[in-house]
Amino acid sequence: MADEGFKRKLAAIFSADAVGYSRLMGDDEEATIRTLTEYRETITTQVKQHKGRVVDSPGDNVLAEFASVVDAVRCAVETQKQIAERNSDLPENRRMLFRIGVNLGDIVDEGERIYGDGVNITARLESLADGGGICISGTAFDHIKGKLDVGYKYLGEQNVKNIKEPVRVYRMLLESDAAGKIIGDKKSKQGQRKWVVVAVSAIIILLAGAYTIRNFYFRPSTSSEGQSPALTPDAELSKIPSVAVLPFDNLSADPEQEYFTDGMTDDLITGLSKLKGLLVIARNSTFTYKGKSVKVQQVAEELGVRYVIEGSVRKAKEQVRINVQLIDAITGHHLWAELYDGKMTDIFALQDQINQKIISTLEVKLTAAEKSRIGHKETSNLKAYDAFLRGWEHYKQMTPEDFHKSSSYYKKAINLDPIYARAYAALALLYLRAVDIGWYRWLEGANWWLQARLDARKYLKMAMKDPTALAHQAAALTLIYNRLFSEAVTAAENARTLDPNDAYNYFIMAKILNYAGQSEKAIDFAKRAMRLDPHYPTDYLIVLGESNFALGNLEEAAIYFEKAQSRSPQDRPNKTLLENLIATYSHLGRNE
Repeated sequence: MADEGFKRKLAAIFSADAVGYSRLMGDDEEATIRTLTEYRETITTQVKQHKGRVVDSPGDNVLAEFASVVDAVRCAVETQKQIAERNSDLPENRRMLFRIGVNLGDIVDEGERIYGDGVNITARLESLADGGGICISGTAFDHIKGKLDVGYKYLGEQNVKNIKEPVRVYRMLLESDAAGKIIGDKKSKQGQRKWVVVAVSAIIILLAGAYTIRNFYFRPSTSSEGQSPALTPDAELSKIPSVAVLPFDNLSADPEQEYFTDGMTDDLITGLSKLKGLLVIARNSTFTYKGKSVKVQQVAEELGVRYVIEGSVRKAKEQVRINVQLIDAITGHHLWAELYDGKMTDIFALQDQINQKIISTLEVKLTAAEKSRIGHKETSNLKAYDAFLRGWEHYKQMTPEDFHKSSSYYKKAINLDPIYARAYAALALLYLRAVDIGWYRWLEGANWWLQARLDARKYLKMAMKDPTALAHQAAALTLIYNRLFSEAVTAAENARTLDPNDAYNYFIMAKILNYAGQSEKAIDFAKRAMRLDPHYPTDYLIVLGESNFALGNLEEAAIYFEKAQSRSPQDRPNKTLLENLIATYSHLGRNE
C-alpha cells in the first residue's frame, strides 16, 4: 500500500497565516519580524493551552493538530481575541492580522509531520477567511454547533484547489450579538415569488381519499393559501452521539441470503433512528460503502459521525449468528464487540439485545415513549417478516421493475399476517411514490391513476390501526396532493416524532412548507435531510431549488436544479425538474 508504514487518523487541523506579510516586511523588516515572532508565540501558547500540538510553523504560517475539534475552534477564537488586543496597541499600518482555517479530516501522521486532504482542505479554508477571521469546514461545524458562544455564516459549498468534492464552508461570527445565530448567504431577502412551477405541477386526487386521512388527524381544514404551523428542525445536533451503521457482511453459505443481511442492517438503523438522543445516518448513505473495504475514520469524516457500527450475519437453516462492533472513529478503539447466537425464532429478541447494548454504551437517555417503541414487535410471524424484508430490498432499488416485485412481497406479508401494519404502510407509500415519480405503468388497467390512489387509501386505512412512521409519511403525501397543507404538516410531524432520524421525513416537511409558502423554513428542513443522508437523492436538490425559486433567489435555484439535472439518469428524465429549470431560466432571461 502507498501509505504503508504511516499512521492514518481523524484529527482537527488548525492553520493560521498572516495577512499582508510581504507588505509589512517591505515597510519595516525588523519590526515585522519582532511582531511575527511575538504573535507566533501567542498562537503556540494558545495551541498548547487547548491541548493541541504545533506541527509546523514555516514563515508566517502555523499548522497545528488537535484530538478535539471543539478545542481547535476554541483555540482559533481565543487566538483572534489575543491578537486583536495586541494589535490595538500598534499603529494601524503596523497591525498584523491572521486568517485561520479549521477542519476535521483524515490525515497521514509521519511523526513530526502530517499530510493528506484533511491538511489541504484546512489551508484552503484559511485562504477563504478574512483578516482577523476564521473559516471552518462543514465537518467541523457539525461537531461544534451549539457548543460555543459564537455565530456562523454559511458560505455554501466551495470548490477548492486539488480537492475533488466541494467543501461546505462556514465563516465564524465573533461579535457578541451574533452568538447562536446561523446565517445563510441569501436567506435575508424579503418577499416571495409566486411559485409558478408548483402551481403547474400540483396534483389533485380524489377528495374522498383526503377526507379519510383528514379524519384520522381530527384537524380542521385550511385553504391552500393558509399558513402551516411554524416549525423548525431540532437544533444542536452536535450535542448528541452521531452514528453510522455500515452494511453488515453476509457470511451465509447462500448468497441469496443477502436480502436478510441487508434487512438486519436496515432494522438496526430503523430501531436506532427512533431515538431523539442519537443522530443516525440514513441507509441511503451508509449503503454506498457496501462491498467496499473502508476505514472507519474515512466513514466518520465523510458522513460526519463519531461512532461507526460494523457487523456480519451468518444464517444457516434455523440458526443465526450476528456479530456486532461499535467503534469510536476518532480514537479507533472498539467500545464493544459482541457475538449473538440464536434460532430464527429468537431474531427479534436478538435485535432488541443489540439495540439495548448500543443505547447503554452511548448513554442515551430514553423517554417512556421511546422505550415502548424500541420493544414493540410489528409482527410475530417470521415468514411475514421475511417477505417484508424481501419487499423492502426491492423497494430501495427505486426502479419500476423493483417496485412491482416489492408490492408482491408486501402483499405476501399481509396474507401471512393480516394485521402487519408496517407492510400495509409500505404498500400505501409504494403506490403513492410510484405515481409521484411516474412509475405507474406497471399497474394493470387503463385507470392506473385512479386505481393507484384507491389502493393507497385502502392500505393506509389498515396501516393506521397501528401507525408507524411509514404510515404517517404516506398520509402526508396524500394530504399534499389534496392541498391540505396544515393537515400534511401534522402528518409529517407525527412521522418525525416516531422516527426523528429519517431523512425522508424532513424532505417531506420541506416539500409541504414550500407548497404552504414557507420556503425559508423549507430550506432548514431540506438541509437537515441532507445532514442525515450525506449521499442524498436528487429530489433533495430539487426541493432546495424550489425553495430558493420561491424566495426569488433565482441564481441559487438554477445551481441546485442544474446539479440535480447532472445527477439524473439520462434514460429517465425528471419532468418536474425540467419544468423547474424552464421556469428558472425564463425568469433569469436565459431564453435559449
